[in-house]
Amino acid sequence: MKKALIFQGGWEGHEPEEVADILAGILREEPFDVKVTDTLKSLEEDLTVYDLIVPNWTQDSILPEQLQSLLKAVEGGTGLAGLHGGMGDSFRMATEYQFMVGGQWVAHPGNDGIEYQVNIKDGNHPLTEGMTNFIVKSEQYYMHVDPAVKVHATTRFPIADGPHKVNGEVDMPVVWTKGWGRGRVYYCALGHVAEIVRMPEVIELMRRGMKWATR
Repeated sequence: MKKALIFQGGWEGHEPEEVADILAGILREEPFDVKVTDTLKSLEEDLTVYDLIVPNWTQDSILPEQLQSLLKAVEGGTGLAGLHGGMGDSFRMATEYQFMVGGQWVAHPGNDGIEYQVNIKDGNHPLTEGMTNFIVKSEQYYMHVDPAVKVHATTRFPIADGPHKVNGEVDMPVVWTKGWGRGRVYYCALGHVAEIVRMPEVIELMRRGMKWATR
């Protein structure tokens, strides 16, 4: 049986414990042996025993030895998969972490409650095969994104008003993948709170993404 580690915590506004429970439930259905922790000290253990690691920790800081342990595990073949701020806005001062993830949150114009479309871009890929465009009413994440990532879904800015509108329309990645050494990295920008994570489309994206990233 594959082994997965989910570490949850940080800013409580993203409902990390509840979201971690949802993600753990998806993995256990596959089935995975899942360990959920609420401390970054779990990153000081031997992470190479896990086939998949799921960060669910918004903001905060990470010790150098914890970061290096995580980086080396993924480089060695452990998969990394996560969503929203739990993976895309973790450890803002840890640029090596952001390099591995492939992007970093910078803004959500209009804040929560923005209605926008997620556009599936890679309908022949196992991550999105058979899926169609869908509507989300939540935060619309504006990201700084690594040009090396492979984009599987996007959303179009601007919708909400703001100084960014003068730049015209841009398609912002919502789902992407990349490599980190022998490890696979999967990210989905959706999932501001547990209610959004429970959307059937997000459940399916995370099910496929976590399985895809697994060693």
